[in-house]
Amino acid sequence: MSGAEGKLYAGRFREGLLPELERFASSLELDRRLAPHDVAGSIAHARGLRAAGLLTPGQLAAIERGLRRVEEELESGRFRFRATDEDIHTAVERRLSELDPEAGARLHTGRSRNDQVALDLRLFCRLAASRLARRAAEAADALAGRAAELADVPMPGYTHLQRAQPVTVGHHLLAHAEPLLRDGVRFRHAYEAADQMPLGSGALAGSTLPLVREAVARELGFERLTRNSMDAVSDRDFALDLIHACCLCGLHLSRLGEDLVLWASAEFAFVRLPDRVATGSSLMPQKKNPDVAELIRGRSGRALGAYVALATVLKGLPLTYDRDLQEDKSPLFAAVDNAEACLEAAQLLVGELEFDRGRLAEAVADPGLYATDAAEQLVAQGMPFRQAHREVARQVREGGLAAPWGAERSLQLRRLEAGPRSGEVRREAARLRRWAEGHPPALAS
Repeated sequence: MSGAEGKLYAGRFREGLLPELERFASSLELDRRLAPHDVAGSIAHARGLRAAGLLTPGQLAAIERGLRRVEEELESGRFRFRATDEDIHTAVERRLSELDPEAGARLHTGRSRNDQVALDLRLFCRLAASRLARRAAEAADALAGRAAELADVPMPGYTHLQRAQPVTVGHHLLAHAEPLLRDGVRFRHAYEAADQMPLGSGALAGSTLPLVREAVARELGFERLTRNSMDAVSDRDFALDLIHACCLCGLHLSRLGEDLVLWASAEFAFVRLPDRVATGSSLMPQKKNPDVAELIRGRSGRALGAYVALATVLKGLPLTYDRDLQEDKSPLFAAVDNAEACLEAAQLLVGELEFDRGRLAEAVADPGLYATDAAEQLVAQGMPFRQAHREVARQVREGGLAAPWGAERSLQLRRLEAGPRSGEVRREAARLRRWAEGHPPALAS
């Protein structure tokens, strides 16, 4: 047997690829996680062939029966991969051919691995975007729940990491929840970007066979068809869109992690970390470290690296399909897996935080937090703001600032919507939780 036998392209070659290059070119270790999508896409493709009159009912039944058997073997772990399997797509077709040679021979009618790979990846991205949108909603809901609980607990707000004005713990937590709402919207946009059905594009120029693309799209729940066969097999924008959403979500979680690291330090001491969400030191017996928050902060770099990696692969590629595109899966899978893990970790961490109300009250007693309030009180009495600013600044400089009131009064006077007043925080937390409960609507599960 020559090394080329068993390949989908064996008819063109007398010799197989060198074993070292066979290993170099294989993507099976990565793309085997696309197996459920490959089987689902193949079944839908076969049904489309039947709709086009290219399969008899018996031939379709045989293909479906074989693919269901392959699916069961994959799910149970009994599927035996071979060294000649270049990728999950060839492995599935090879096993189908072993089970039913005619079914295996007919399945690839009107299809190329180019549009097959594009389909599998779009199915993966739709499912991943849906899961991540749900995870973002759950993390936002966890923050909103704690925000409602802590809506009337004052704390210092910061600019430049210096005490600035009084806010509430609830308001601060909602400031981390809001970006997750935007992340949820971005994940939905990523879903929509992937929601185009590419089968029928062939290798690049479609097919002379009377394929019924709309039937396949309906089978797989796609809203739209791709509009250009050359673009369909080379487009990976939808994967970049999903990684971009993961990237921004990671940045937002990183900022949350940074605040929690600061708050858990002895210098701030705003939160205590229960044993369930903390680690210790192998050397220093007294340590309780915020490792989970630090890892959430640190892992934000993974998605950023993944985005650069895929964008670099795509930059300057000639149309249409090039084997470089095999490198799309590693950064995509890494970004998706990391985002899901970080969202889950953040949700669990936020739910366990214990806030030190005594320490927060001590911090919010700093009279400097009310310097702006003092200036605005003078404005309310008729003084121009710049003059009031200079007057209060002079008092601060000379050490004689008298705070006009405390945290509770300062917060009650902030009646504008979207502010830190406890009633407003509770309303916003309730609004956010309602959003999270209904999000994401109408996405694949």
